[in-house]
Formats: sequence, C-alpha cells, structure tokens
Amino acid sequence: QVQLVESGGGLVQAGGSLRLSCAASGRTFSSYAMGWFRQAPGKEREFVAAITWSGGSTFYADSMKGRFIISRDNAKKTVYLQMNNLKPEDTAVYYCAARGGVAAEGRPSKYDYWGQGTQVTVSS
Repeated sequence: QVQLVESGGGLVQAGGSLRLSCAASGRTFSSYAMGWFRQAPGKEREFVAAITWSGGSTFYADSMKGRFIISRDNAKKTVYLQMNNLKPEDTAVYYCAARGGVAAEGRPSKYDYWGQGTQVTVSS
C-alpha cells in the first residue's frame, strides 16, 4: 500500500502561487501513476492533473492547463503541484492520489490511494 500526505496549502491572493507537496510512504511509489484532484464545497471532486509512473508524461484538465504544473521526485517519494496565477475559483481542498498503473486517468474512482487533502483558499 501507499500512504499519501499533502501539504503546502494555505491562503493566497489572486494572482499568486502555491506549491503543494504530496509525500508518500512505501517502497513502490515509483510504480504508481499519480494525480491531483480538488473539491470545492457543494461540488464533485474534479480532476486537476496527472503524471505517469516515470514522470515522462503529464496531463491537465483544460481549466488548469498553462497555470498548473505537476511533477514528481521518486527519490524523495514526493509529487508536487505548482499552481500559478491562482484565481478565487481555484479555492478547494486539493487531494493527492495514486493508482497502480501507468496510464493517465482523470476519474477519481480509478485511483487506489488518497491523501487527506490540503485546503487552498484564494482571496480576491
């Protein structure tokens, strides 16, 4: 199994940046594809970005493309989400997730492990 713990959330002004981190425990981190999702109050969980097990390919939701960057450091067992030009509508709880596979996957049900989430609040 893989345990995931997100960090780096907080309060930021519109136009600012944050970098979220997701620290994983377990010896097989490099064999999992990773993803970031977010969920705002009253809304369904939304796909943000995903990265293959090798880190060679990344994928983004259209609304995040060009602003957010997902990356991973397998030596540190950590996946990152760099968020730039943040907007108030980005306010949500952000979750890190892992799945046993290499293919990009934007559906939450296809992920096997989840972190507890970290709150991101963007003020206008």
